[in-house]
Amino acid sequence: MQPYVLVLYYSKYGSTREMAHLIADGIESSGMTARIRTVPNLSTVVTQAEPSIPADGDIYCTLDDLTYCSGLALGSPTRFGNMASEMKYFWDQTTSLWLNGALHNKPACVFTSSGSMHGGQESTLLSMLPPLFHHGMLIMGLPNSIPALSNTKTGGTPYGASHVSGPRHDQNLSADEKILCAAQGKRLGDVVKALLGNV
Repeated sequence: MQPYVLVLYYSKYGSTREMAHLIADGIESSGMTARIRTVPNLSTVVTQAEPSIPADGDIYCTLDDLTYCSGLALGSPTRFGNMASEMKYFWDQTTSLWLNGALHNKPACVFTSSGSMHGGQESTLLSMLPPLFHHGMLIMGLPNSIPALSNTKTGGTPYGASHVSGPRHDQNLSADEKILCAAQGKRLGDVVKALLGNV
């Protein structure tokens, strides 16, 4: 199987999905293959199960996608300073991977979007890290050697790429936000390549 970096995200209004694809572009620019996956919506009342393949968009992640990845970029919109319940639910199903150490020593990074500048981006990024630590992953952020991190007037943090989508979720990613997504993906891809011995 060809090594790949998994870009796993949940998106409600499309911003996090766009970030995921920009990060995947950055991964591919490093020479690594990116595999983009999402998770299904949750319902408080179960009337019908989600189909195993969505009608459109990226396909749903399986535990095998996660098990066999060589690295991970994990993205979720903010929900009161926390990751979305859809993503949390997915990680709650990964105990079997934790038991056999399937993700040990694999590099990972996180990204998010929120409706406002102070919508809890950094705490959301931090809320996505505990499952990765428990799985024994190697956590990566964004270094200040990337000028867009210091210049941004919108999203972007040392903890990971972020985007401010506006209260109606209609603000496009800024130039700096796009740069940071691509840079985060390339950095992750470069580290995965180095760990695989493909420098």
